[in-house]
Amino acid sequence: MQLDYEQYMMVKEALHERANLLEIAPHLSAPLPIMLPVYKWWQLPYYWAGIKMYDVVAGIQCLKSSYVLSKTKALELFPMLKKDKLVGAIVYYDGQHNDARMNLAIGLTAARYGAAVANYTEVVHLLKTKDTQTGKEKVCGAHCRDVITGKEFDVKAKVVINATGPFTDSLRKMDNQETQNICQPSAGVHIVIPGYYSPDNMGLLDPATSDGRVIFFLPWEKMTIAGTTDTPTNVTAHPIPGEDDINFILNEVRNYLSPDVVVRRGDVLAAWSGIRPLVTDPNSKDTQSICRNHIVSISDSGLVTIAGGKWTTYRSMAEETLDAAVKAHGLSAETCKTVGLMLEGAKGWTPTLYIRLVQDYGLENEVAQHLAATYGGKAFDVAKIAQVTGQRWPIVGKRLVSEFPYIEAEVLYAIKEYACTAIDVIARRTRLGFLNVQAADEALPRIVQIMGKELDWSQERRTAELEAARKFLYHEMGYRSRSEQLTKTSEINLDYQEVVRYKKRFHKFDKESKGFITTVDVQQVLDSINVQIDENSLHEILNEVDLNKNGQVEIDEFLQLMSAVKKGQVSDSRLAILMKSAEETLDERGPVTVDRSGGGV
Repeated sequence: MQLDYEQYMMVKEALHERANLLEIAPHLSAPLPIMLPVYKWWQLPYYWAGIKMYDVVAGIQCLKSSYVLSKTKALELFPMLKKDKLVGAIVYYDGQHNDARMNLAIGLTAARYGAAVANYTEVVHLLKTKDTQTGKEKVCGAHCRDVITGKEFDVKAKVVINATGPFTDSLRKMDNQETQNICQPSAGVHIVIPGYYSPDNMGLLDPATSDGRVIFFLPWEKMTIAGTTDTPTNVTAHPIPGEDDINFILNEVRNYLSPDVVVRRGDVLAAWSGIRPLVTDPNSKDTQSICRNHIVSISDSGLVTIAGGKWTTYRSMAEETLDAAVKAHGLSAETCKTVGLMLEGAKGWTPTLYIRLVQDYGLENEVAQHLAATYGGKAFDVAKIAQVTGQRWPIVGKRLVSEFPYIEAEVLYAIKEYACTAIDVIARRTRLGFLNVQAADEALPRIVQIMGKELDWSQERRTAELEAARKFLYHEMGYRSRSEQLTKTSEINLDYQEVVRYKKRFHKFDKESKGFITTVDVQQVLDSINVQIDENSLHEILNEVDLNKNGQVEIDEFLQLMSAVKKGQVSDSRLAILMKSAEETLDERGPVTVDRSGGGV
């Protein structure tokens, strides 16, 4: 009974904090309806009762009441859903936010209220002094290092708080090597797939996957995000998504979508692994049964540690931690004022703010909506530094990549928001690296160019930034997994007719039967059908398929590509689509006839 009460209080606290989060950062957070599809009649009352209790516990802070849908209505709202054996669905409401921007907004708000913020700073060791009365050592600060410059310095403090997430135990062991671990890290992988996999305003939750874990499937930044896994892991600053985890999520997604929707591995645009700092007994090995709660502890030397918890309750966790620090160290402090304290960007934001951005600055509608939802009332500061495009429309706001609403002015503004590296821009100020690794890779040279000019980087530093960001995309954001779907060892899984068809297509470009094609061959065909693509773009298109990197695409490489496309391992291949389109145009054109004119000229 005690356990049930603790769980009840934890849920109640989370719902209270959720309501506060929606209030203090309305531009970054919003309610989202989430559908729970039901495929067995007995599950309908069971799930409905549980979700209704959720509404009851929320009380007046309930976002919107949950409701039951018939099979017909469920398919109307979520047409991609598997209809076979579907009984109905239950829809409940939860909050969704832009986590990276929320984290930044909290830091910027703290800075505006007097906090000293140090980015890219790590603790080398803790500073200690002896208490003259007890003779015991007390923590009195930290010796830190600026990771970028290498400069080291001391920070003295009356109290040191360890709020380092999965790195909690590393800092606790700086205090006392013999201390027992209180955190057990767990890796959670997420993937991003195209927006057409889900409706714009409805998420999906599978409460019982094949191995008992929960999978969610949500619209996010006009894409679809799916996750998550829950696997014990080692603590690292650079977690890498595994191919097995990516395929697990895809398989679970397939179980809930209509057979008409082919879920392809090649549709994974980005993938990443995050580390959850779960609070656990040191002897426990099962991270999946751990309650996502938090603990506050104070060591003999006075180090205050906050561990565990979750995003939703960050504010109440901070309040509890500071109350404990004030009490343990005899500090004087006013009562907590963070409930209802508006975060950076919340002031001046309204749901229609984007219209003023369009009208006052001549921004594209999509770009204006993005700026308003990302920066809130500060969106005008970004618009003011946006470059003129030189076009009739939009008047200002040059995009970093054509298919996303991120503009060059955001790179300059990111520097004002403590961005120090190109990775900061693609992952922690904008979300481009999380939405599409290839698009982020294409935007990187321009991002580095803008940052280099503004921060006076040397050519060596610019090259290093570009390489570091590409390494980040390759290993940590799933670019490696995506690119490895097409390798030199890939099997060619095509039937005889398909091989004949694709060889015929290839030879329309390889007119001299060399057995390979180059950019020159492709350009000649494109010129013949009046299609213009610049030389650099053509090199990029062929390089995606050129496995041995010899500047040409052999017939075997082309067949491997088409086999990978067939199996769903590769999607949106520019070369495959370009060659198919060119072939169709050439076939439609055929030989020029003069019959209608009677053979004359």
